[in-house]
Amino acid sequence: MNQQVIGMNPVARVVIWVLVILLTLSCLLPLMNMVAISFSGSEAVSANAVGLLPKDANLNSYKKLLDDAQFWHSFLISVERVILGLLINMLLTVTMAYPLSKSKLRFPAREVYMKFIIFAMLFSGGIIPLFMVVSNLKLTNTIWALVLPGAVPVFNVILMINFFKGIPTALDEAARIDGANPLQTLVRIYLPISLPSLATVALFSIVGHWNDYFSGLIYMSKASMYPLQTYIQQLTVDLTTITDADRLKQLSAMSTRSFNAAKIVVSTVPLLVIYPFLQKYFVSGLTIGAVKG
Repeated sequence: MNQQVIGMNPVARVVIWVLVILLTLSCLLPLMNMVAISFSGSEAVSANAVGLLPKDANLNSYKKLLDDAQFWHSFLISVERVILGLLINMLLTVTMAYPLSKSKLRFPAREVYMKFIIFAMLFSGGIIPLFMVVSNLKLTNTIWALVLPGAVPVFNVILMINFFKGIPTALDEAARIDGANPLQTLVRIYLPISLPSLATVALFSIVGHWNDYFSGLIYMSKASMYPLQTYIQQLTVDLTTITDADRLKQLSAMSTRSFNAAKIVVSTVPLLVIYPFLQKYFVSGLTIGAVKG
């Protein structure tokens, strides 16, 4: 691949670099504009005068978000959800993908299970039956309602199956000759060489749990149990209910657009912090898991 790039026509290389730069700017500039809006004053935002740098800079939007005990409580709920959800997702994804990656000779019922998995990926029972199941299990208003319904992400399972299929069978055979059972083979042989694929599905799981607000709306009837995204989505500013003069003045200086921008910025920061640590595995893991068959 490197030799192909080096030997490429100079015009083609320029075109590729221009396209890459344009794609980068298309992702980066909106984010920079959102950050600038979140720090800008109400008049500048309302006049659409904010570009890539804040105007009439202030922290009113962030004070509204951060000066609230419920905000931090919801933040901790989201952190707990991500940790529990990630552990459950990874455990079930790996333990399901490993046997399904074997041949029909090793696992005769493989085709039956694969049909169930594909069917579950393409079709679902719907929101109402899912809510009824969660409600009948007494899981509403608990952290388990946020992590158990999505405990087995089928797309991630398929990625791991394809990655495990790409591992040479000679390693499996050598482990069996040495007396290793399937669990020992998985833990000692497969997982250490599957870091790219594991990082990929882990990133999918983290992003999915962190960004999901709809589950909180469905399963939580108490605002105190809202995860961060649900809490931010539900935030409203009703100036008519504010009696304190200083507080009213502060909220009056904050436009709805800057407030919404602050929500987006705050909810994006944790993912921006996590992604660089997984990025080096992400592309190779996604590619290998998608094309191996």
